[in-house]
Amino acid sequence: MSSAIGMAVNEGSRENRQSNYPEIAPAVVSRARQGDEEAFHLIFNRYGRPILSFINHHVPRREEAEELAQETFVRAHRNLPTLQDEMRLSTWLFGIARNVIRESARQYRKAERQVALDEPESQRLEAATVPPEGALLDRELHRAMQAALLELDDDKRTVFSLKIFHEKSYEEISAITGYSIGKLKTDLHRARAEMRRLMAPYL
Repeated sequence: MSSAIGMAVNEGSRENRQSNYPEIAPAVVSRARQGDEEAFHLIFNRYGRPILSFINHHVPRREEAEELAQETFVRAHRNLPTLQDEMRLSTWLFGIARNVIRESARQYRKAERQVALDEPESQRLEAATVPPEGALLDRELHRAMQAALLELDDDKRTVFSLKIFHEKSYEEISAITGYSIGKLKTDLHRARAEMRRLMAPYL
């Protein structure tokens, strides 16, 4: 696991890798645009996990991330007829997910301002079963990576997640975020430097 973390934050990561999941067939997308529910189900099966993973890099609580992933696909289903033929479906879906994340963050900040700072928050203890040592280490590393990602600002976290974990090209990330490739390269370079610093104890 530590070697995987090292590869993720290392400058030597392959920049031009293909996505680790193939794009779904255009015929399936065409059927889904025409209202074929089975075709849309195929789209969800293909992209559900990557979209949830991307959202979870921005939202630490798994339950909340799952809700936002569901909202992403609800919007995708509603707006699929507007998808431009030249745009890759995964790029479009990640763009929707990014908007959902941003809207959720704005709503959270607004709600947070309305809540008293000293309001008690109930805590629920999990079952006291002790997992194997290896699982504990993997869980600790996952939590450390998640915490490090949340230390990045939104732009750096987005480009790091899309480039490193989802293996998107700069062109795709530019289409998702609306940022220039020059800015994305700068943000990725800085994100890697920050992640190396934050993850130093595990490298």
